[in-house]
Amino acid sequence: MRFFETIKNIWSIEELRNRILFTLALMAVYRLGSFIVLPGADIAALEASLANRGDANDLLGLINLFTGGAFNNASIMALGIMPYITASIIVQLLGFAVPYFQKLQKTEGESGRKKLTQITRALTVAITLVQGAGYLTYIRSQGGVSPAVSESVFWISGIIILSTGTIFAMWLGERITDRGIGNGVSLLITVGIIVGLPAALGFELQSRLQAGALLIFVLEMLGFFLVTMATVMIVTGVRKIPIQFAKRMVGRGVGAAPSTTARDYIPLKVNASGVMPIIFAQALMFVPASLAGFAGGDAETSWLALQFNDFTSPLYNIVYFVLVVAFTYVYTALVVNPSQYTEYLKRQNAFIPGVRGGTETEEYIDSITSRITLPGSILLGLIAILPAFVAGVGINQQFAIFFGGTSLIIMVGVVLDTLQQIDTYLLMRKYDGLSKEGRLQGRGTGSRMQQIGADF
Repeated sequence: MRFFETIKNIWSIEELRNRILFTLALMAVYRLGSFIVLPGADIAALEASLANRGDANDLLGLINLFTGGAFNNASIMALGIMPYITASIIVQLLGFAVPYFQKLQKTEGESGRKKLTQITRALTVAITLVQGAGYLTYIRSQGGVSPAVSESVFWISGIIILSTGTIFAMWLGERITDRGIGNGVSLLITVGIIVGLPAALGFELQSRLQAGALLIFVLEMLGFFLVTMATVMIVTGVRKIPIQFAKRMVGRGVGAAPSTTARDYIPLKVNASGVMPIIFAQALMFVPASLAGFAGGDAETSWLALQFNDFTSPLYNIVYFVLVVAFTYVYTALVVNPSQYTEYLKRQNAFIPGVRGGTETEEYIDSITSRITLPGSILLGLIAILPAFVAGVGINQQFAIFFGGTSLIIMVGVVLDTLQQIDTYLLMRKYDGLSKEGRLQGRGTGSRMQQIGADF
């Protein structure tokens, strides 16, 4: 009954109700766009070509997953929100390496953020133009262009429409962030992933029932639950470094330090890099297959292209795992700056018990970060390559993709963040939270110092 009581409380808060309905409406608009076919595209011929190709394991299938099927449908939303994600990643990386972008991020406040937003939007358009041309080439190679349409007209109109679709998706994401609930861009990616889950689950259940192996399906559901819980642990897990506040002068005397509780700590995330290492590693996995394709058609290069175009091949997964672990360390080193933690503690007149301030505190935080990053990176790498293992034991590949990788980590992270925002609205109105303890432990809750982790 607690579930229905919580739904009633959510619905009774007018602002929260309006934000949820607004979010659902814009996500429905986004999904509608994935079924509108590009002018001049022959969807029947394209579907026949994809059916005959039989490359269910290739990386283009993963792109189709993230766009909710729009990629294979030759939709006006075929590129989805991915060009905007790529532009955001580039701008974020420039913020670590280029002084101008560092200044915009850290010293110019709201005006700097507005400039970065404009730069990201302009870069999104440029990336969309390039990717749009590549996508149209792909459609043409699959015989998905109607012979009744002029090729020049198809190219010009196609690039314009694909760019417009991506910009519209970007606008929808920004509106959801401003007036809806949760991060709009992340929600659009998540809804594109989730729409494929019911069909994949239904197909797996049907195949097991036909084979008389219902028990195997139950075991698969148990395994999926355990993998999801492990992903939740990686997304939300933190290493808590306890802190104390020094005594302060109060009038003419010395006042007592604020009481130290279990909530006074520095939260170092087990996976501070989030899903970024998987995104970077997956992007690099396109390179070997592309280079092998340009090198020629001899046996060795053809074998290499085949291996790196199949996410279930051993070579692909070994390289993929190593890249995920490496990028986890690199990205964690970029986003976690021990000197900033040390400076924050100094400003707050706080310290770590048993550790001297300054250099020793910085080295202590750096050593803790390095130690927790190792198991975090290994677990992240294992989850990234897990779909290949479950596909190898007989689970259909449509369902196997949800057993790990980018799709599961994105879904878990976005769902937790969205539930955390709903939980905040409930607690502000004096209602019980979504958890029995009254506070949902998401990525941004726990300690008054936990905001450091979000800021850095």
